[in-house]
Amino acid sequence: MTDKVYQVLFICRENAGRSQLAEALLNHLGHGRFRAHSAGTQPLGHLHPQAETLLRQIGYGTEGLRSKGLEEFSGAGAPVMDFIITVCDEAAGEPCPAWPGHPVSAHWHFADPSKTTGTETVIHEAWHHAVQEIRNRVTLLTALPVAKLERAALHQAVTRIGAPA
Repeated sequence: MTDKVYQVLFICRENAGRSQLAEALLNHLGHGRFRAHSAGTQPLGHLHPQAETLLRQIGYGTEGLRSKGLEEFSGAGAPVMDFIITVCDEAAGEPCPAWPGHPVSAHWHFADPSKTTGTETVIHEAWHHAVQEIRNRVTLLTALPVAKLERAALHQAVTRIGAPA
């Protein structure tokens, strides 16, 4: 058994909703085996109010969550990532830094709940659906025998987690 803590960076364009939810969920569900971070290619500068409210409602703390750019994770002194996972299509199509250590990268598409329009109920349901999808995929990630898989198999497994059902 390894004591390694796997560093994971979730990337979204604004780093205000989906990537923040993924960071909070993995940090909780990873039970210390994973250390999640999030960043944006064009950070909004704050956590989306719906994401913040929802995290609190489901019992996850929001301490330490803030909207930040990729430069925090690509410069000197930044943690070396083991996984880079984009969670929005816009960020998946944008250039990213060359990451030290050649992390496993994948794209997990999640619909953007902040783009949902309609009644408060419809919007609330969109955010809950996003959390459930993210939780499901994060749970699958935490179940992987990361230390036992070769890089190619690990990349394939992480990519498969994000594949449409």
